[in-house]
Amino acid sequence: MPWVKSARIHSPWLLHLETGGCNGCAIEFIAALTPLYDLERFGMLNTGNPKHADILVVTGCVNARSKRVLRNLYEQMAEPKVVVAVGVCACTGGIFHDGYNLAPGADKVVPVDIYVPNCAARPEAIIDALLTAVDLLAEPTGGDKHVNQR
Repeated sequence: MPWVKSARIHSPWLLHLETGGCNGCAIEFIAALTPLYDLERFGMLNTGNPKHADILVVTGCVNARSKRVLRNLYEQMAEPKVVVAVGVCACTGGIFHDGYNLAPGADKVVPVDIYVPNCAARPEAIIDALLTAVDLLAEPTGGDKHVNQR
């Protein structure tokens, strides 16, 4: 069904998961959805259902409790899917990376495709990463598709 791939490219749906932390990156992600930055102009919509989502946006430190939730949401998403780690906490654990109950980055729990480091990540960088994620959805699966954003 070629129309399914076309729909994912032209109107990808986002699933946001804040795994813990200061919520700074989560606030910046929500800011990207506001009329000031207008992420929806690219056809992207935020959804609460992993079965409808194409791109998983992870913000915050992955702790022992959110690790299971993150894994479950990732497994419920249909293929092809892209995971974007937003903020230094989601990328590496940030200043909490040595914590006894934290994973040093979301990539220790699920495969991350795009990294957006910073504390807190700017809405412009988040939008750029999500547009790169749409390009990854358009590519055939396979191979190493990890991308570092700056």
